[in-house]
Amino acid sequence: MHELDPSWLGVLPWPEVRAWRKTERTRLIAERVAVPAEERARRDGEITAHIRAAVPDLARMHVGFYWPFRGEYDPRALARALHRDGTRLALPVVAEKAQPLVFRPWQPGMRMVPGVWNIPVPAEGEPVTPDALLIPLVGFDALGYRLGHGGGYYDRTLAAMARKPLAIGIGFEMSRLPTIHPQPHDVPMDIIVTERGAARVCAADPAR
Repeated sequence: MHELDPSWLGVLPWPEVRAWRKTERTRLIAERVAVPAEERARRDGEITAHIRAAVPDLARMHVGFYWPFRGEYDPRALARALHRDGTRLALPVVAEKAQPLVFRPWQPGMRMVPGVWNIPVPAEGEPVTPDALLIPLVGFDALGYRLGHGGGYYDRTLAAMARKPLAIGIGFEMSRLPTIHPQPHDVPMDIIVTERGAARVCAADPAR
């Protein structure tokens, strides 16, 4: 696993950044969804191997993952393998709009219900606090900042947690950007994983 070198951070007004992010988000998701199923499966397998190599003790951690949406890396095979190893797993739930995510325990075969955007979530379970999170990336930059779906849920969640979990951002090389023009509310990932490998992120510029 190598380190990502910081990229230059431009300073743009938030309204311009927000409009730019919306355009980039639409473009990147469309390109991601258009990837053929065979290619997507190959990339997913490569990413799974890179996650395992980058965080070899993942099976001994309490891991929060996500249910794939609109062409994202599918972590469910990895989650099932971790479950067989005895790993505690959790899925995020939007309990309240514009608030941090809540994580509920997950295991294969449990009852699921539609959540936000009809993404399946555990039907019940007391909230838990994972110590590692697999976080999907619509886009990302060299400082580890992520472009998500626009709800800001992961940023709020990471900022609100008393003990920051290991944040493992997962995306594709096609989603790499020179910068996402990070704002004060954006929280960088600790590790970025794509089909090309895993990279530990250099510290962000505190002066931004």
